[in-house]
Amino acid sequence: MRSIQGESKLSFAEATSIIVGHGVGSGILAVPYLAAHNSLREILLILLLCYLFNLLLHLIIAELSYNNGGAQFISCFNAELFSGKLKAVLTWLAFGLLGLSVLINVSGFLTGAAAVFRNWFGLSDTLGVLIFYVIGAGVVFLGMKLVGICEKYAVFAMIGVIVILFAATLMKELSPLPGGFHGFGNAVALFGMVSFSLSAVMSTPQVVKGLEGDAKRIRLSIALGLAINLCLIFLVTLMTLLGAGERISEDGALVDLAGHLGGWVSIIGYVFTLLALATSFWANTLNLRDIVHEQTKWGLKPSWLAASLPCLILALFSLASFVSLARYASAIQVVTGLGIIFAYYLSRKRVGKSEIVGRFGTWPFLILVALCSLLATVGAMLPVK
Repeated sequence: MRSIQGESKLSFAEATSIIVGHGVGSGILAVPYLAAHNSLREILLILLLCYLFNLLLHLIIAELSYNNGGAQFISCFNAELFSGKLKAVLTWLAFGLLGLSVLINVSGFLTGAAAVFRNWFGLSDTLGVLIFYVIGAGVVFLGMKLVGICEKYAVFAMIGVIVILFAATLMKELSPLPGGFHGFGNAVALFGMVSFSLSAVMSTPQVVKGLEGDAKRIRLSIALGLAINLCLIFLVTLMTLLGAGERISEDGALVDLAGHLGGWVSIIGYVFTLLALATSFWANTLNLRDIVHEQTKWGLKPSWLAASLPCLILALFSLASFVSLARYASAIQVVTGLGIIFAYYLSRKRVGKSEIVGRFGTWPFLILVALCSLLATVGAMLPVK
């Protein structure tokens, strides 16, 4: 086992919770809107396919980071993929594109939180964004260990909230589940959003570092984290379709469900939404902080400010809806999987062995992952009908 030293050591539960928390955010809350335009059969099939595809992709990323001492993407690309006179240019270009995807993603979390504060307390979107930013960014400012601890308790709280909400939904009048085939385009759009919702690609190096290079625990943490995330996506989607039916808007699933159920249930729904957005905000901002630090050597605290402040500015001045921001981010971030695949192949060839992926890291599986990444990227840009 290779020993990798990170900022802090994480427990298995904390590492797994970072994987869960990264995905349970804008994506999971946007899935029901797209699921409402597909049948239950397509929803279940897409969930299964997305889990298998994402599991392999995350294990590939874990091994790429493992082979480079727990580094984030840009450092891995710089070491494995880029070379020659254009190496510096390509590194900074990748840094800019990946950074932009995270900025858009985190802005989506801030926009989603503002929608919750608007519906719950009647606050303006500007004030809602500012409140959520101060609370969320403060946790990341204190470092990876606190993020892991907060993620762990937040995940437990979200599971409890989902159980309560699901029971409450079943006690109300239920809407019929969507049936019939709604078109290939709608299915691909859902595939893209579910892939994005399961994605914790940028948090995978945090797991590698936090578990100090223990390959067995890294594999199990990623598989379990994605499985928990999959179950949450399914439950949130199912109860939103049963509760809100065709009245699902682009403000986020549980905002619509809470509006339908009303009373104390609406408060529980709002709490879940804020927890889901907070966990993803913590994970994404922590990842971007590390990427900025690795690329610029500014130090963790200045890198934290550089990673979080532009997200606030973008959220305050963006005119896009919550679901729109999530879909734009998914289009940029999923396509980076192609670069990851090539970098992994070169890394595996250089090292000469595979500690994490094994035979599933060979060319046939890499090509399959690449095709799924392309399909998810196309889906992220398709309109639903």
